[in-house]
Amino acid sequence: MSKVLFLSVPAHGNVNPTLGLVSELIKQGEQVTYFASDEFKEKVEATDATYKRYAADMDFFKADGSANPLLRVIRSTREVIADILEQTKYEHFDYLIHSAGFPFTKAISQILKLPTVSSLAIVAGLRRLAESGKFFEGTPEIREAYQEVKTKIEADYSIQMPETIRELIFNVGEINLAYTSKLFTPDIDFYDDSYKFVGPPIYSRKEDLDFPFERLKGRTVIYISLGTVFSNFDPALYALFFKAFANWDAVVVLAAFNVDLSGHIIPENFIVRNYVPQSAILEYTSAAVTHGGMNSISDLVTAHIPFVALPLGADQPLLAKQAQDLGAAISLDVKELTPEALSNAVKKVITEPAYLANIKKIDESFKAAGGYPIAVQEIFRWKVNAVKKSS
Repeated sequence: MSKVLFLSVPAHGNVNPTLGLVSELIKQGEQVTYFASDEFKEKVEATDATYKRYAADMDFFKADGSANPLLRVIRSTREVIADILEQTKYEHFDYLIHSAGFPFTKAISQILKLPTVSSLAIVAGLRRLAESGKFFEGTPEIREAYQEVKTKIEADYSIQMPETIRELIFNVGEINLAYTSKLFTPDIDFYDDSYKFVGPPIYSRKEDLDFPFERLKGRTVIYISLGTVFSNFDPALYALFFKAFANWDAVVVLAAFNVDLSGHIIPENFIVRNYVPQSAILEYTSAAVTHGGMNSISDLVTAHIPFVALPLGADQPLLAKQAQDLGAAISLDVKELTPEALSNAVKKVITEPAYLANIKKIDESFKAAGGYPIAVQEIFRWKVNAVKKSS
């Protein structure tokens, strides 16, 4: 048995893929202490991990209406590091698992002298992030704030912090867990043997199932979700959704996370919720419209749901292109999108059997990757040597 410190970026796209991993680790005898925010407390504790709360808001993906979210996180560096050390000062950990984007990975791993496992919320686009000297270097204000913090942290703890913002939020571990298959990974030649492709993050998250499922039974169901990070990317998209599907003989389930739709007339065939139990909804779904995030695509492929992708940012354009290139989906440009084009695309993925057939091929590659039990096997194989080196 080993004791594991888990430092996650507290965002759905980072936390949700790790819940099954944590659950499997604990089933196989590991003890896990998991840092996140209170939004995820119940989910983390459902895995039997020990939940701990960050001292500051660590979600730098969240548009909070104040300072740049990444700038806010950087300014909290000393507070967050000191608090993690305080909350764990009576613990001895054997290794660290972290979100690849967790900014203080290198600081904590050096201070506590822990070997590391990286959990990748994003796989597509890593070549660009790793090889571009200018990509994601932040504004001058962010760079100045980081250099000031970097100097203080290095003096406080006698460690070496990353030199750049890019290095701060791109943390490669001694092994790196990618929640997909090699078939579905663009630029597969970029990844060395430290990357373990373990299949999609399929795990029962014990979500609240308060939803009118009786309205879905025996009906054509269209599910629309733009995720949690990009849900407000373009509020006009929601009016377009209403126009595209208002006259369909179908029930349309629309997940509109933190989107103000008060100025819209919502068609009677729509069910609109801030958050929906996605896995349960997919049991009834005929086709989906998605932003093309990795977690959403994994859920759709695993459930054998044909889909249309509207990539909005981050790795989504690459993932949508990969799905389209494999014949499993249609990818549309939101800048040129019309209600007619969206409606026609959804009809096409429903009626043409090749889309479902190719989705099943991707799902076969997912199943062959092995899932969370294989991820834990990879960690156990690695830790035999890693823990010895750190002890």
